[in-house]
Amino acid sequence: MKVVLVSTYERKGGAAIACYRLKEALLKEGVDVMLLTAYKTSDDPTVITPFDTRWKRLKNRFHFYKERFSIFIKNGFSRKNLFAVSIADSGTDISALPVIREADIIHLHWVNQGFLSLQNIHQLIKLGKPMVFTMHDMWYCTSICHHARSCDRFMSICRECPYLQYPGAFDLSYKVWLKKQFLRNPDIVFTSVSRWLAKRAGESVLMETNKIFVIPNVIDTEVFYPRDREKVRMSLGISDNSKVVVFGAAKLNDENKGFKLLKQSLKDSKYCREINLFLFGEIKRDKDFLKDIPCNYRYLGEIGNSEDLARIYSAADVTVMPSHYETFGQTLAESMACGTPVVAFNSSGQTDIIDHLENGYLVTYPFTSDFVEGMDWVLDHTNPEMRKKCIDKIKRCFSRDVIVRQYLDLYHDLFVKDQLRK
Repeated sequence: MKVVLVSTYERKGGAAIACYRLKEALLKEGVDVMLLTAYKTSDDPTVITPFDTRWKRLKNRFHFYKERFSIFIKNGFSRKNLFAVSIADSGTDISALPVIREADIIHLHWVNQGFLSLQNIHQLIKLGKPMVFTMHDMWYCTSICHHARSCDRFMSICRECPYLQYPGAFDLSYKVWLKKQFLRNPDIVFTSVSRWLAKRAGESVLMETNKIFVIPNVIDTEVFYPRDREKVRMSLGISDNSKVVVFGAAKLNDENKGFKLLKQSLKDSKYCREINLFLFGEIKRDKDFLKDIPCNYRYLGEIGNSEDLARIYSAADVTVMPSHYETFGQTLAESMACGTPVVAFNSSGQTDIIDHLENGYLVTYPFTSDFVEGMDWVLDHTNPEMRKKCIDKIKRCFSRDVIVRQYLDLYHDLFVKDQLRK
């Protein structure tokens, strides 16, 4: 059985990292799997791109800019929410590629930002091969947004979109919603990375006839495991009395990630003077982002090496995620795999990972004033037993063997059904 995973990026962003790790996990189980991506950044022979010449790469970038410019124009020349939505009106037809034609299973992940258009996705469906769509956000079940937030229009019909400068009954979201009707196909199988996301997706009219399976992201426990805490802290120059708080994201200054809330929580913490905040991730177009942090901090930039990440988690006392919503919570799971408890809201995908007062603290959303209480509680109660509970939870629910088995069972069922139809 040949499987091809399809993702816009190879290892940039949470969805791409999750897809790449799934590919690695499947390979270790002996699966014939390839990753097809718009942006190949490594020399990994199991990762391929259709854009293998300079001209093809320029054409791919054209699709990216064309879609963004189209959103900019149709949204009243506003840059606001320019990357919070995708309309998938431009992309590349990959349906004739040998890796697609030879595949028994086509598994789409995050394919936005000019890689695949809605038409290109429809072309893949028309091949008649078994397909799996993994939802890393809400885009497959809404019209144009990646996260619906408090909007529930996708439960009936998308229009009057709150992300648009001039929402209306026949706005851009309504037009894309009409184009997405081909997804209302009972033969298309969706997987969700969390129960929360599956519940939200199941409320969408687009998915009222589709099967949605909950299969979380895989956490490689051969990479994310506890290092010698004292040695790691010594190598990082962390004093014995420091309380290390870790906060990381693909884009730290994404408003959803809640850094303003974190700064207030750090200020209000009884441990403020002892806290050493470790930050990692991209900071885009915000020179004042690191101003007014009330405690000692280190900005580590973007960390692409998982081993380095695991060392940072191992040195920490707590990892925090003050996001208003997360479809999964990759940083939380990685931290717990390294034995470090976590704090997050109880509002979305984080609830699949954290067991309240067992391996971390779930703050009741939207009571942001309680976040400091959760952070201080973990700093007060972190002990070897709690660290062990963190590790046990990840091994039991998110390790390679557990997640790969779920996907192999799903692939096998789809493959057998496809063979019986022929």
